[in-house]
Amino acid sequence: MKKIILAAAALFLTQTLHAQFKVVAPAGTYGLYAAKEFPAFAAGTTFSFASSSLHLKLYQGYVKNVNALQQRFKELEAEGKADTSEYAELKRRFGWEFNGMRLHELYFTQFGAAPLAENSDLRQALAAQYGSFDAWKKAFLSLTQARGIGWAALVYDRPARRFHNVWINEHDGGVPAGTEVLLVTDLFEHAFLQDFQLEKARYVQAAWGAVNWTVVEKRFAGK
Repeated sequence: MKKIILAAAALFLTQTLHAQFKVVAPAGTYGLYAAKEFPAFAAGTTFSFASSSLHLKLYQGYVKNVNALQQRFKELEAEGKADTSEYAELKRRFGWEFNGMRLHELYFTQFGAAPLAENSDLRQALAAQYGSFDAWKKAFLSLTQARGIGWAALVYDRPARRFHNVWINEHDGGVPAGTEVLLVTDLFEHAFLQDFQLEKARYVQAAWGAVNWTVVEKRFAGK
């Protein structure tokens, strides 16, 4: 019964999130972005199939809303209404929806449980900045326990060759301009409530153990 109640709560959170902004792309309009598939995440090996399916459905909603916003921008621009309050507010909303889409894609793609080699360039670069890889790992995992909803991310400032562990508030607050997201952890309640209840630390450990470091290394290499 407890799991049923928590599952219902997770679904309610998802529906409430998207009810805030009801934009639906009309049938037959162009779609710049397509929802992707993430077999390693969807397999149910790290999180339950029910939890993963719900999470993927939420992601698909972001993709749908990004495309709907793009369509509405074109309509307003064609009508000469790019100076209206509607256009301005939708532009402000766009970054939230777009980052909700892209951060989920980055997160889902990094699943697959492949280790980080001891002699990898990424491990050595993190150790050079933080003193050791484990020191960086401790700092990152500590960040994931911050209160609030959002994302913990390792980002890379390529021009300065520096790493930063950052908290991204919701989806669009706290992303340092020009940095590249290498590793990210979803810390909204919908990501862990169904499988882990309020034990966020257990969820983070499960997500950490499922990281495909080959994917993260490729991001660091700019591939």
